Amino acid sequence: MSIRLGEDAPDFTAETTQGTIHFHEWIGDQWAILFSHPKDFTPVCTTELGYLAGLKPEFDKRNTKIIGLSIDPVSDHEKWLKDIAETQGHEVGYPLIGDPDLTVAKLYDMIHPEASGGGPRTAVDNATVRSVFLIGPDKKVKAMLVYPMSAGRNFDEVMRLLDALQLNAKHAVATPVNWKPGEDVIIPTSVSNDAAMQKYPQGFKTVKPYLRYVAQPK
Repeated sequence: MSIRLGEDAPDFTAETTQGTIHFHEWIGDQWAILFSHPKDFTPVCTTELGYLAGLKPEFDKRNTKIIGLSIDPVSDHEKWLKDIAETQGHEVGYPLIGDPDLTVAKLYDMIHPEASGGGPRTAVDNATVRSVFLIGPDKKVKAMLVYPMSAGRNFDEVMRLLDALQLNAKHAVATPVNWKPGEDVIIPTSVSNDAAMQKYPQGFKTVKPYLRYVAQPK
């Protein structure tokens, strides 16, 4: 199946480094970030898991859960997590899904549907399994990012994207290019000037009829 923005994130049951989870139940009323890796004991992914472990308190503040996935069994994950802590300086405090039969990878359209699980598979075999999904409390897919194996992901950008999504969900505003929390935001064109004046009595800046800036709502 293909994954589209605004549609339900596929639900699943899987074994993780923190026990069995039922994905939607695990998300609960929080936001979630599901990010995937093609193989355990790979260099780029080792740096990513470690960095994200260091960022986990910031995601906690944003009411957001983190969960990783790799196409290897949980027993391999547990060994890999020791290497990550040793080399990256952070204990991984979020679960990592074991997906040796490719069930979740196929469910999230990250690998060819005819790919077969089991047996020896290399990172190259699983090269497409390198994605980030941002999922809301309503279990809808809010954003997706896909990276090649050679380029480390920028999880500071993932957090910035999460901030923008949460701001939009709460206040129905949009964010301009390179926006950072605390900077001015954009009033959507679906909001009339009269409605905008009622909503933002402090005023807003009109550059063009379709481009109006206002201070970020608190």
